[in-house]
Amino acid sequence: MSKKHGLPASFTSYRDAVRVELKKVIDSCPPALGNMLRYHMGWRDEQGHSCSKESGKFIRSTLCLLSCQAVGGDTSQAIPAAAAVELIHNFSLIHDDIEDASYERHHRSTVWILWGQSQAINAGDAMFTLAYLALLRLKEKGIADEKITNCAEMLSLACLELCEGQCLDVEYENRLDITVEDYIDMAAKKTAALFAVSTCLGAYLGSEDSKLVDFFRLFGRELGMVFQIHDDILGIWGAEDTVGKSAGDICQRKKTLPVAYGLQNSEGAARKSLGKLYSQKSIRGEAIKEVTKILDKLGARNYAESVAEQYYYRALAHLRATRLDTSSVAPLKEAASFLSKRDF
Repeated sequence: MSKKHGLPASFTSYRDAVRVELKKVIDSCPPALGNMLRYHMGWRDEQGHSCSKESGKFIRSTLCLLSCQAVGGDTSQAIPAAAAVELIHNFSLIHDDIEDASYERHHRSTVWILWGQSQAINAGDAMFTLAYLALLRLKEKGIADEKITNCAEMLSLACLELCEGQCLDVEYENRLDITVEDYIDMAAKKTAALFAVSTCLGAYLGSEDSKLVDFFRLFGRELGMVFQIHDDILGIWGAEDTVGKSAGDICQRKKTLPVAYGLQNSEGAARKSLGKLYSQKSIRGEAIKEVTKILDKLGARNYAESVAEQYYYRALAHLRATRLDTSSVAPLKEAASFLSKRDF
């Protein structure tokens, strides 16, 4: 997996518009906080000088706007909501890096490594707050107050799920009894909830049809599961130079889907070995290779790929259920295909 496949056209169509909105929102932040946020986004280096290290794919914001476009809405009105979900995502990344003690993200030092844990927490909190200030900018786009209130409620509930999922993810690190079902519950909250609200907000801002909006919510949720499981696979079997991170999931004893499957289905020597490895404080060096070897023998990768494929087809089924024109949903189908096959 050493060669990156470029982003599809659907992922670049709104990128500039979202970036402009994000910069407007982040520029309203006090300098001490704004510098850390701009660094995290890849717009500035640690000294505050301009740079072009932006590595985020703007997945959630893109899905928001493509969903609005698909239902026939005015995407320019939904830009603040797209920026809001992107800011929530990045708030979670800043805090996630602290919780996981991650030194790097996309080949750059993480915020907490440069400014310390306390200031990184402040930066994450600021990013979270800015998300709601971004959402309030919907009023400037002509969105009714009631709709803005409903959008804020949707985003808040998704954030609560995200935090619960992250809580479970951390808790699972110290447990060996995690099942595939436990993993699914965690991933649905940690990752899929924000995907679901992204597509839901876009459709909601572009349509008054509640059933249609719900189909988009379900589409986003299933696609979020595809994304997370595929991320799990890349975290173990992907090339570090393309994925942008090392085998941190194994090092930190994360119970990703392949690992949960391995723990649940291993027997004899393999089960004993996995149990011993995952009982250590961290897994390093040759031990990582041993874990991968056991998972390979158990067929954990093939299992994870098959589960991701199931979610992918379920996502497409929800998209078909909208009964929208093929041309309307084509960009979303393209996005879904990319997320299921990406190598970075």
